[in-house]
Amino acid sequence: MEVPPEQSWGPVLVRRQPPATQGLRETLKARLRRSCTCSMQGAKALVQDLLPATRWLHGYRLREDLVGDVMSGLVIGIILVPQAIAYSLLAGLQPIYSLYTSFFANLIYFLMGTSRHVSVGIFSLLCLMVGQVVDRELLLAGFDPAQDGPGPRHNSSTFNASAAMLALGLQDCGRDCYAIRVATALTLMTGIYQVFMGILRLGFVSAYLSQPLLDGFAMGASVTILTSQLRHLLGVRVPRHQGPGMVVSTWLSLLRSAGQANPCDVLTSAVCLAVLLAAKELSDRCRHRLKVPLPTELLVILAATLASHLGQFHERFGSSVAGDIPTGFMAPRVPDPGLMQRVALDAVPLAFVASAFSISLAEMFARSHGYSVRANQELLAVGCCNVLPAFFHCFATSAALAKSLVKTATGCRTQLSSVVSAAVVLLVLLALAPLFRDLQRSVLACVIVVSLRGALRKVRDVPQLWQLSPADALVWVATAATCVLVSTEAGLLVGVLLSLLSLAGRTQRPRAVLLARIGDSGFYEDAEEFEGLVPEPGVRVFRFAGPLYYANKDFFLKSLYSLTGLDAGREAARRKKQGSGAGVSEEDPVEGKDLGPGSSSAVLVPTAGSFHAVVIDCAPMLFLDAAGMATLWDLRRDYGALGITLLLACCSPAVREALRRGGFLGDDQGDTAEEAQLFHSVHSAVQAAQARHRERAAADSTL
Repeated sequence: MEVPPEQSWGPVLVRRQPPATQGLRETLKARLRRSCTCSMQGAKALVQDLLPATRWLHGYRLREDLVGDVMSGLVIGIILVPQAIAYSLLAGLQPIYSLYTSFFANLIYFLMGTSRHVSVGIFSLLCLMVGQVVDRELLLAGFDPAQDGPGPRHNSSTFNASAAMLALGLQDCGRDCYAIRVATALTLMTGIYQVFMGILRLGFVSAYLSQPLLDGFAMGASVTILTSQLRHLLGVRVPRHQGPGMVVSTWLSLLRSAGQANPCDVLTSAVCLAVLLAAKELSDRCRHRLKVPLPTELLVILAATLASHLGQFHERFGSSVAGDIPTGFMAPRVPDPGLMQRVALDAVPLAFVASAFSISLAEMFARSHGYSVRANQELLAVGCCNVLPAFFHCFATSAALAKSLVKTATGCRTQLSSVVSAAVVLLVLLALAPLFRDLQRSVLACVIVVSLRGALRKVRDVPQLWQLSPADALVWVATAATCVLVSTEAGLLVGVLLSLLSLAGRTQRPRAVLLARIGDSGFYEDAEEFEGLVPEPGVRVFRFAGPLYYANKDFFLKSLYSLTGLDAGREAARRKKQGSGAGVSEEDPVEGKDLGPGSSSAVLVPTAGSFHAVVIDCAPMLFLDAAGMATLWDLRRDYGALGITLLLACCSPAVREALRRGGFLGDDQGDTAEEAQLFHSVHSAVQAAQARHRERAAADSTL
């Protein structure tokens, strides 16, 4: 009886002819020609791409957007001023430099950013990382990082400090001067890295910093920040430790110096923390009723400054205060090239952290408000927020979540609100900065500590994360623990490595199962997971839920051999050695036993239920590399030597193209060769295998 052709078992697909592809040389020449072509329209498009504000300002809606932008800009500006002064403690710099940073970052991102709601400026994690580099360089230069004012560490080290300053060419530069030089050099290198990442279109790199990694890093860095501020809260003088174990060393120093705490600072810290925390909790509970968040930080700072000035806390009780804050702008200065070389390596994690947080926040707000952002342009924008201000005594910046949320909640529509925020900071810079002279540093530390509430609360998400994904929970815990016990840079590195290992582990040992038919339908599912499925007689349907590449090819073969009960490679080699070309039959004895997919010593032959075909469900197979191609070649050869047919089903276009290029379909690269080996469904492959078996059986009976 004549077997109907395979084309009649399903719908006929006619492949479109792909367009003629250009060679690499022609493609590069065409792109270069387009890039070098000058025209007024092309120049305008280039300017609008680099400065997105020139595009959306033309369509700005005054009536709909102006009120919300002005309101949110004023609120953010009011929040920025106390935070800028407070975060200068983290960076080890004078408060005026934080105000400079906030001013320039808002203006530059207004011109270059693609997000409408992100607030770019000082960020606690970056301030911490900048401060660690500044402290290290101050120590190397002979200064005391824990000293609030200029000057060498102590009298006995004056000679060493002077010698170090002479070696570094800093005869006319004190502690604060050298600290900002280090910070600007670090900031310029960070911005250069980010700009180059944007030019090379590497915005996708930030996607490899997963959310559990960033949350764990934020948690660990927050503990480090909290530890660094305890000395200001207690008013004790302890050294600022460097290197691995900084947090543990700082806690030990604090415990030894606890008896020397300043009562005035302790009392002030307790009152400010109580007020700030109570106000934050009240604001969180009533956020739906409040149109504008309470400016608690500003009110506390104003009240504390007034109390310190009237009570003369610095003169009477020895409380540490902010000191003189000059007005106006300092003359621009080119960052020191020698310092740039010294901090070039330190700028790498700074650039990646700032880029990852900025891009992730921009994409988050864009999704929630229904517009799109460009990751590469965000890199350029944040990079320029670091490159250009570095010449104006500023330090590293990035997007900040807390201020971005406030910006959205207060009605922000566009980045015009950043201009309003910059105007508020400018007012403080030009006129109001000296009013904060008597502000206690313990109050600033309270503002920093309270701002860490959100990051510290993320520890409550770990149990739920563990239930969802133990691998992600491990990344979170390991990143946070390494940040606390070793250093923030080491924590970031450990988090990245664990994330990549987790990703590799999930693809290296994916789930492998045998499928069976669901009743009389044409669908197949896992025979171990579901009951009542009907195994196809004589056909083994194998699903490998992952790509097939060099790292998991051995696991692929072990899983297939274990589940089917036949080590095709060994059996084919044994029969070749014996000179036997017979196929697999039901009378073959069992020479080994199934030791599981992970076993490397199982010697398997067919059990009582023999099979004549193997169908591989390639639907979960995302890609196929050269090692995976060689594995399929060897598998088809070994099965062929045993008289078993190997068929592939549900291959993606990428896998089909790889099979075609690798010659797996044979010398005939047309549709006929593909239809004989590749099938669009598992059921059609099973039917084809059964038909071919019946055809061979009929031919054998005729002979």
